[in-house]
Amino acid sequence: MSISDGSWVPSDQQVQRDALRRRMRLRSATIASLATVVVLGVLIVGVLTSPGWPRVKETFFSWDDAKASFPAVIKGFKLNVLLFLIAEPLILVLGALVAVVRSTNAAALFPLRLLAVFYTDLFRGVPTLLVVILAGFGIPALQLQGITNDTFWLGLFALVLSYGAYVAEVFRSGIDSIHPSQVASAEALGLSHGQAMRYVVLPQAIRRVVPPLLNDFISLQKDTALLSAIFVFEALFAAQDYAAYNFNLRLEATNVCVATCLFCSFSRLKPGDPDSYLLSLEQVFDKLRARAHQPLTEVHVVNGLHPDLPFEYYLDMLRGLKRIRPDVHLKCFTAVEIAFFADI
Repeated sequence: MSISDGSWVPSDQQVQRDALRRRMRLRSATIASLATVVVLGVLIVGVLTSPGWPRVKETFFSWDDAKASFPAVIKGFKLNVLLFLIAEPLILVLGALVAVVRSTNAAALFPLRLLAVFYTDLFRGVPTLLVVILAGFGIPALQLQGITNDTFWLGLFALVLSYGAYVAEVFRSGIDSIHPSQVASAEALGLSHGQAMRYVVLPQAIRRVVPPLLNDFISLQKDTALLSAIFVFEALFAAQDYAAYNFNLRLEATNVCVATCLFCSFSRLKPGDPDSYLLSLEQVFDKLRARAHQPLTEVHVVNGLHPDLPFEYYLDMLRGLKRIRPDVHLKCFTAVEIAFFADI
């Protein structure tokens, strides 16, 4: 290299080396771009040319239905965000408390440590959806005084319980990652064990567990959709509600039922009761004909267990429905109904 007017000038060899590096970077970027375009192109062509793509497009990617359902979905999404904002600080507090309890060595706190171990192991092993359903339907069934039956708060309680167990283990891993010498040094300076935990261990542990905590809270935001299972009108429930009224047809040919399920709208209805009804096959078919020109994808048939209907009634119903709309999917009869048919 040479020096001219006090400035540094790269040598010819350095210039050639830089030019080679630029060519290699350009070559790598070109190959990567082409490979990405080819892979994406093959995937897109494979999907668009598949036999079932028109049905998938109509069901999941209908732009008109997306626009029509957007106001309800965005309103429900605000509820998802509200659930997340309330649950997150509660989960952090619960997780930190459980982690601190599990990290203590005091003999007097052994019952609390045992309870903390039981809580974290239980709720990490139970699916979050099951916790939501148990809280949403089980707590109201207990008929406890002073306990709300609002599914919003019951679902929130279930999310806090479930995610609190996961976050507690994240916090505990952060606490255990702090070297014991730091606690010993803090105690040598006159700090109690509680003060050492508060001023020395926890600040470092929290900084270390921020990345996994962010993962948990991303999952929490998505899992707020599980509350649709207990009829919280969030974004997923709004989309399902729109689909149920625009793509599905629910047919109930009769509400007369010999069973007496307390939770069922068909219960305690007998032939001749004021609220009972039985549709003829033509009346059933007319309900489907009324939707002849609508984008229907599924007919859902659920009936009461009528004591006097012959089995042929149900067979003729299926044949007639399929004859009128051969393009729709028939989802007919529950397991209870099928067992009832076996005894006819």
